[in-house]
Amino acid sequence: MALTWARNGFWALLVLLAGAALSYGLLVGKSGPEPEELPVIAAPTVDVVVVSPAVRGLSVETQGTVRPRREIKLVTRVGGRVEAVDPDFAVGGFFAAGDELVKLEEVDYQFAITRAESQVAAARQRVAEEEGRALQAQREWRDLGSEQGNALFLRKPQLAAAEAALGAAEADLAAAKLDLERTSLKAPFNGRIVEKMVDLGQFVAPGAVIAALYATDVVEVRLPLTDRQVALLDLPLNYEDDSVPEASGAEVVLRARFADRVWEWQGTVVRTDANIDVDSRVVYAVVEVARPFARDPGSDRPPLAPGLFVNATISGKKLQGVSHLPRSALRSDGTVMIVDAQQLAQSREIKVLQSTPQEAWVQGLRSGERVIVREPSLTIAGTPVTVNNLGEFAGGAY
Repeated sequence: MALTWARNGFWALLVLLAGAALSYGLLVGKSGPEPEELPVIAAPTVDVVVVSPAVRGLSVETQGTVRPRREIKLVTRVGGRVEAVDPDFAVGGFFAAGDELVKLEEVDYQFAITRAESQVAAARQRVAEEEGRALQAQREWRDLGSEQGNALFLRKPQLAAAEAALGAAEADLAAAKLDLERTSLKAPFNGRIVEKMVDLGQFVAPGAVIAALYATDVVEVRLPLTDRQVALLDLPLNYEDDSVPEASGAEVVLRARFADRVWEWQGTVVRTDANIDVDSRVVYAVVEVARPFARDPGSDRPPLAPGLFVNATISGKKLQGVSHLPRSALRSDGTVMIVDAQQLAQSREIKVLQSTPQEAWVQGLRSGERVIVREPSLTIAGTPVTVNNLGEFAGGAY
């Protein structure tokens, strides 16, 4: 029995050792993998443009609405019935400075002048009487043997009162004549009628508005500018200190569509608004256009009337080191990719001055640098690249 167990244990140990030897042979004795050469990946091809930074003035695009520089309500200083009106006293009518737009009835004011003249004559009579009495009183006092007399006895207060009454009467006469002049309501400047409130035969009270007018010599346009746009312009900022020289006004081209055509007018930036808009945080520049209703010889251009919506192009100041690039060269992180002398792609921070969907103007590049305008999506800084040189950018989109 014991011998049988010994014999079975021996065979089991022998099988175990044989299995271990076979496993070791399979794991260790197997030949290693054959080395393979890695495939050569070609450098990606990128399109580049060569930049030439230069001194450039960038224009700014904005828009606004035309409005008159001067607009007033014409108000009567006296009352009365409207006796006559100018033939052009109508909405849209033009007038010249000094034209009589409305004439009020004069009769009541002529009566007032006559009464005032009577009061002046009476006051002059009283002054003459008091002057005579004063001379007589002075002679009487001198006959009494005294050089100095009582002011009341010499009638000095009475003469002063008479002279004051004469001055008041003359002032009343002047006021009556002024009221008579005010029955004629005249235009204070060359302009146009926006609205009229009275007409022939109507009675108007003192202080009544008879018409709304605006001047036609100059119109203006308020143009909103963002902070980036302001940096490109030389604006008259209107310092309080007169010793600080103001910037000369930038030239502006205004464009508007009228009668299915686009027309242009020339203007100048003359000032900026007193406040920065609290809602939009923009600065408003004011552009003036002279003689907006004048017709150029041989031109059928319409007048630049208030209320017209216009697009404006403002000429910018000269800036140093400005490069012109396709819009596709700009990356979302505010950089561009350039190709250095070792044909490696490198990231470069730049300052974007202005951009459109097709083009961009930037600062921060050196002359002759190659800027990538089109690249594979996996290109990163330090990647070797193959260059496809497109030359210098001439505008448009790539």
